[in-house]
Amino acid sequence: MNLRESWWIGPVEVPTRVVLAPMAGVSVQAFRRQGRRFGAGLVCSEMVSCAGIEHRNERTLGYLRVAADEHPLAIQIFGSEPRAMAEAARIVEAAGADIVDMNFGCPVKKVTKTGAGAHLLEDPDLACRITEAVASAVSVPVTVKLRRGVEDGSRACLELGPRLVEAGAAALTLHPRSARQMYTGYADHSLTAELVELVDVPVIASGDVVSRARAEAVLDATGAAAVMVARGAQGNPWLLREILDGEPVVPSREEVVAELVVFVRETVRELGERRARGFLKKFYGWYLGHGRFPKPFKQELVQLESTEEVVTRLLAATPGAAELVARLEAELPDPADEVLLDRLPISIYGGG
Repeated sequence: MNLRESWWIGPVEVPTRVVLAPMAGVSVQAFRRQGRRFGAGLVCSEMVSCAGIEHRNERTLGYLRVAADEHPLAIQIFGSEPRAMAEAARIVEAAGADIVDMNFGCPVKKVTKTGAGAHLLEDPDLACRITEAVASAVSVPVTVKLRRGVEDGSRACLELGPRLVEAGAAALTLHPRSARQMYTGYADHSLTAELVELVDVPVIASGDVVSRARAEAVLDATGAAAVMVARGAQGNPWLLREILDGEPVVPSREEVVAELVVFVRETVRELGERRARGFLKKFYGWYLGHGRFPKPFKQELVQLESTEEVVTRLLAATPGAAELVARLEAELPDPADEVLLDRLPISIYGGG
């Protein structure tokens, strides 16, 4: 399969067969936009609480900013009440999402104890009611991300998947680990192959896709429409290009620093200095690891008081990166073109 071949989710054309996963605490706008530049055909927001949207939580609504260079973009929502999920989906569509994705697989207890995430694998009737409500509420495609089931060895996804499609899902993403496994062990893609045979919509294969060889093996074994890349792309967008083109990509120190500087500045613009300062610390290790920079340098960055100091230190350590930074920033779209919730019609908030 040509990984640079386009495919479709309903009426949405996805230009490559590599999807950048929704990851909590990672998939901010800067991460998604970078993923698109490196070849991801579809990028996804981190999961957004439908309750947070419904109660107009300021931080939750901040997840719904959409830039011109993100499309196609899926915004992922989670919840356990069909009406609230449908309302959240309408707002997500109004914010500019090309696809509304629903998380039926998150194994984290604070999500499952509310009846959302992986809990819905054990309540297929509710999962189908939510899917039907959301699909009826929006005109964009609705997709679902799920795990194999809650318990090890579960095959719940194979029973639920066809029902979700019948309820209105235009595509499914399967991470064939159990919720109990969390991120340990291996993803059993024999289940992905079975699911592909059971449904007539695209299936995205998620789990352990960390190289071109692995992506090809998963696609060949499963017949899936695309692969989803997650943790391997954290601080390493070059992996996306390597998977797509099949050639090993070893970025120079200047390229690494330039990408990190732009990422830092764009994240600050999105989150503000106070939130961004703590959020970004894990990214320093991700970018500067892989033998690219010595460990003491990464530790030094974490100790700095502001992101401006971090940028200054990075550029001082690698002066040749400044020209690359200027080039990357010149290619960014005008922030004024972003869709922000406070610019949306008042009617979507209810009343008014």
